Amino acid sequence: MTQTVLPFKLEKTNDTITPHAGLALAGEFMAALGVEELLDKHLPAPGSGAGYKPSKFVLPLLLMLTGGGRALEDLRQIRNDDGLRELLGLGELPSSDATGDWLRRTGAGAGLLGLAAMNRALLRRELTREERDEYTLDIDATQIVAEKQEAKRTYKGETGYMPIVGHLAENGLVAGDEFREGNVPPAARNLEFVKYCAAQLPCGKRIAALRADSAAYQAKIFNWCDEHDVKFAIGADLDVAVQGTIAAIGEGGWNPYGTGFIAETVHSMNETKKAFRLVIIRRPVQKELFGEEDPREKYTVIASNREETAEETVAWYNQRGETSENRLKELKIGLGVERMPCGQFGANAAFFRIGALAYNLFVMFKKNALPADWRKHQVRTVRWRLYQTAGKVVTHAGYLILKVRRWMYELFEEVRKQCWKLYEEVRARWGVAART
Repeated sequence: MTQTVLPFKLEKTNDTITPHAGLALAGEFMAALGVEELLDKHLPAPGSGAGYKPSKFVLPLLLMLTGGGRALEDLRQIRNDDGLRELLGLGELPSSDATGDWLRRTGAGAGLLGLAAMNRALLRRELTREERDEYTLDIDATQIVAEKQEAKRTYKGETGYMPIVGHLAENGLVAGDEFREGNVPPAARNLEFVKYCAAQLPCGKRIAALRADSAAYQAKIFNWCDEHDVKFAIGADLDVAVQGTIAAIGEGGWNPYGTGFIAETVHSMNETKKAFRLVIIRRPVQKELFGEEDPREKYTVIASNREETAEETVAWYNQRGETSENRLKELKIGLGVERMPCGQFGANAAFFRIGALAYNLFVMFKKNALPADWRKHQVRTVRWRLYQTAGKVVTHAGYLILKVRRWMYELFEEVRKQCWKLYEEVRARWGVAART
């Protein structure tokens, strides 16, 4: 017998065991929503009858990203997991190389529009179940470092991409995304992106508020918000005009605020149709111990058309840290889209949009299927506590059975009940064909 450190023996088994039994619940949730049918409806069909349907490429990617995979080679974990594939009825799956080729075709053709339509369909199925009609949109650009053949250098000096993402603050869902070259400035096409996110919402739902950093400090965005009754709080540039406006505030206009002072005034830009508020925070800057003399004060400026106190505007604007910046981290790091799989821009754009779909499905899974005390967890916690649960798959009397440990059984049973409720609701409302 081979000498070992710990006193247990290693043996082979012919039992069908999956290390991702909990991931089967995420797959069942996707089935309840009709994800497979939506993918095949909105994405371009294969060029021949022998080709794979779009869902055969996207579903494994969604499962891989949800389960913690970071590269196309990680699709092998899905393909080689006979138990998971049997539970989800996945059948034969394309190889990692074939998936890469499909991403390149999708990114170069109409596939990106199809993926956007797919996300719009998911938003429609989720938002129409909510009583809320008005939402806050948080937009933010984020850097993805990638040493790829076609990648461009970003304003931060690194090679990669600069996608922009719009989150709905109230529920965390991604309303829209636009994958961009690294050398595209964060301020480019912001109004067009806001309009795109607004158009993604179903009939009867609207963007009623907008938050963004100084990249969105643009007259045309302010005008659009005023025309559509959208309240905004947007970081302002400290340009010459803004500096002059701040200088005109007398000492009597400043009130204590934290470690500094706060004031507000009225401002306008050359092309704005209405004036707007400027909320200014003035704080002392801590000097470096051995550095040169620093400026005595630092200014943070927020442009807004909200009718409230300056302190309330700052508090509302600062919520972006949770509703946008932390959710971007969850999308990039938690769902694995900070690592691009291909050398072509279009293929990576398709991969990023599929990552946004995986993120939305995870948010919806937590809200609609998991117990309430699970909804605060990030995806890595849900992976550790649920998705990476081992299970044994057996067939008995014509039934497919998943066996899990006793202490996990009640959670699995409850999640499956919630998936069934959702499935019946979706089938009744949207006409999804019953699965056999």
